[in-house]
Amino acid sequence: MNDTAPICLFSALKVNHNIMTDFHSDNSPQDHDDAPRHGTSQTGQAHDHSHSHSHNHSHDHAPTVTADSERRIFLVMCLTGGYMLLQIAGGLLAGSLALLADSGHMLSDTAALGLAWFAFRLASKPADSRRSYGYHRFQILAAFTNGLTLFFIAGWIVVEAIARLITPSEVMGGLMLAVACGGLLINIAGFYLLHRGDRHNVNMQGALLHVMGDLLGSIAAIAAAVIIMLTGWTAADPLLSILVALIILKSAFGLVRRSGHILLEGTPDHLDMELIRDKLVAYLPQVRGVHHMHAWSLTAEKSIVTMHVEIDPAADLEKTLRAITAFLQSEFDINHVTLQIEHSNCATDPPGMPQPA
Repeated sequence: MNDTAPICLFSALKVNHNIMTDFHSDNSPQDHDDAPRHGTSQTGQAHDHSHSHSHNHSHDHAPTVTADSERRIFLVMCLTGGYMLLQIAGGLLAGSLALLADSGHMLSDTAALGLAWFAFRLASKPADSRRSYGYHRFQILAAFTNGLTLFFIAGWIVVEAIARLITPSEVMGGLMLAVACGGLLINIAGFYLLHRGDRHNVNMQGALLHVMGDLLGSIAAIAAAVIIMLTGWTAADPLLSILVALIILKSAFGLVRRSGHILLEGTPDHLDMELIRDKLVAYLPQVRGVHHMHAWSLTAEKSIVTMHVEIDPAADLEKTLRAITAFLQSEFDINHVTLQIEHSNCATDPPGMPQPA
């Protein structure tokens, strides 16, 4: 699976517009925050400005968490945890590192799936006065944690495999093959359930990568069992385990990099801020300039943008706001934007300061 594993969008939010215009004197207190991220009004020097919020009137910033995603995670967690117990017993009886490694991975997966399920449950809680975006960022934290656990699992597999290569042990190929085949069927069922779910959700992506690692582990165990049964070469067991560990590491790196970028509030990969600015100025003749642009992701499915827009003083405020938000939604799929409208100097800059880019 590549670093951009499939991820599916939540249902689009209906775009409404709350328009608020404030007039302040020169003696009004000023807020010099460079990025008004939650719709907080800022005062200006002898000019008017406003904010447009492209979300509903209850100010619910949180994307929808589907019950289907939560149900799929829970079913796969039960399947993985149940068969893990059987595979541990089979691995101990057969003396197979591949089975034990896969069982250890399934143990971590059961915990990871439980964490992902809890993240979905927590994300369904409504936003409150202290958490205006609700609990959806917990999904990203869960995905980041799952990615880190994959690194530790892969490391443990490599260490155990090296020990087995140095000190070979007897492996019961027949029992190993039977248990591995059962595990493969369970993992295929789990992979199918998650792959058919909300694949653009980074939390689902993390769970999917864990199950994919289990699936590869089962395939490696089957291959090792067949080789041992046909040739008696027991080194196939730890060698194939190392191969699976390397594949797990690659997937873990992609998951940690993606979820870490969101946690650091990096600009979403699909948004080019300079292109957005240039197109806004070219699209709307009443827009004179755009600056103080910021973009980040609440989750992998929801991008949020704030910007200061300087418009012609003669322009109709409400029509301009509606035109900007409609353009951003249609051209860049931005459904949540906060705009600070200005007529001359930027409200957050001292008088006489050059206009920021």
